[in-house]
Amino acid sequence: MEGKHSNPHCFNLLKKIKELTRSILEDLCIGCSPTLYIDQFSTYCSDTSGNCCCSSDLPKGKEILTLQRECHARRLDVLLRVLMVVQQLLQENRHASKRDIYYMNPLIFKEQSVVDRAINDICILLHCSRHNLNVVSVGKGLVMGWLRFSEAGRKFDCINSPNTAHPIPVHVEYVEDIISVAQYILVVEKESVFQRLANDQFCRQNRCIVITGRGYPDVPTRRFLRLLIETLRLTAYCLVDCDPYGIDILTTYRFGSMQMAYDAKFLRIPEIHWLGAFPSDCEKYHLPQQCLLPLTTEDKQKVESMLLRCYLEREVPIWRAELQLLLDRGFKFEIEALSVHSLSFLSDEYLPSKIQNGVYI
Repeated sequence: MEGKHSNPHCFNLLKKIKELTRSILEDLCIGCSPTLYIDQFSTYCSDTSGNCCCSSDLPKGKEILTLQRECHARRLDVLLRVLMVVQQLLQENRHASKRDIYYMNPLIFKEQSVVDRAINDICILLHCSRHNLNVVSVGKGLVMGWLRFSEAGRKFDCINSPNTAHPIPVHVEYVEDIISVAQYILVVEKESVFQRLANDQFCRQNRCIVITGRGYPDVPTRRFLRLLIETLRLTAYCLVDCDPYGIDILTTYRFGSMQMAYDAKFLRIPEIHWLGAFPSDCEKYHLPQQCLLPLTTEDKQKVESMLLRCYLEREVPIWRAELQLLLDRGFKFEIEALSVHSLSFLSDEYLPSKIQNGVYI
């Protein structure tokens, strides 16, 4: 994957970078302040009527950067420094993480978020995705189950040992030769639950693929999941904690994140179903009071802000109703609380019954 580039897309991006920098230099040479117009994107608005027409695919406006404002001058400086790194990566067909780029000039960048914002700005200006810049995430996602694929010549054979975890490829664009006899895909929020399923031999007893993003999913995990769904035409279920952050992770899979709203159309997974845990599960599965935790002030504020997201009322009103129920009841619980019945209750009873009986939303 490293070496002299031959990808036409690289040449197009390099051409755009050259045109952008030339435009800035020409303005400076004639004594004008360079101006950049950066489209602004959002995955949602706060219209809860269900009648809004907003779309994350279309910009909501433009942000104007100019040297006449000190904060903008600083942002332009960082953007151009990062752009130089991106240009070198594309020219040499090499890859770097956002963290790599930060450490190339930590005294200038000061903090990682500054680099992250510059990369997002560059993607918007060049109309591309982050991986097109050869800027990659440090992968953290895991996969196991009835799946076989290759990435740039490296073979991943999960089928031979379906309950063994494999890292999700960072370079999803190089994934090919996908083969599976799975009946569905199960996405779980946490690594601890993923390991519980592995220990219970869940994939050996159920023909499925299990994926975890280990919390909020990174870009490779979301891209890989989307690729599997599109290639294999499988139903995908998502299992998260019954708390505000678990449900927020669920919405990140389905609708994309606000930080990368400009790329949501390539990252969102509208086909995903919420399998649990629901607020009503505590009664249905007779969870004792000691398994229930009161919502904190921060939790309540998180729920209240999520309830304002337009896409919940417009596209999944039943999700919004569950979120409102969570707030009204005032308590939360983790998936692991189901272990109060038995260590393998999640694998032997909860998941199979929900999937077989279609208890998902």
